[in-house]
Amino acid sequence: MRPVKDRGAAAARWGTYAATTAAVTAAAVAGSRAVDPNTGWYRSLAKPPWQPPAWAFGVVWTPLYASVAWASGHALLRAERRGRRSLAAALGVNMALNVAWNQMFFGRRNPAAGVAGTLLLDVSNADLIRRTARIDTTAARVLVPYAVWCGFATALNGDIAYRNRSHARTGR
Repeated sequence: MRPVKDRGAAAARWGTYAATTAAVTAAAVAGSRAVDPNTGWYRSLAKPPWQPPAWAFGVVWTPLYASVAWASGHALLRAERRGRRSLAAALGVNMALNVAWNQMFFGRRNPAAGVAGTLLLDVSNADLIRRTARIDTTAARVLVPYAVWCGFATALNGDIAYRNRSHARTGR
């Protein structure tokens, strides 16, 4: 039988991973509510030939969100108290920006606003990786594919905004 102290530490570990998983899942669900690639507005946008098919986004985002939840939980468990608060805040900002991008692009039907949102998300990703690397380099490396995919999304969003400059103002 494990000592009580070990059970408490295990519960804290599980609690940390549960909290990061809940935060990331909440952001994923909130963001996905704004996304509907089947609307007439979205279908009417000119898109680059290198845009992945709609089904690919769910396939890619699911493991990326899981990796963010794991890496954040892993780093939070290794951080000192002050670093833990700072990292948790950085994760919260990152997830809020992730949701905001969906609202800007799809919710407001404004690709130009989406570019601004995804650029902010890219900056937040760099900050999250930097903060995480100070605590745990493995966790920071796990965040890199998420940042790369968001960078790809920025390029895609930028191309769509450029091709549809009139949509940026009218939202139609």
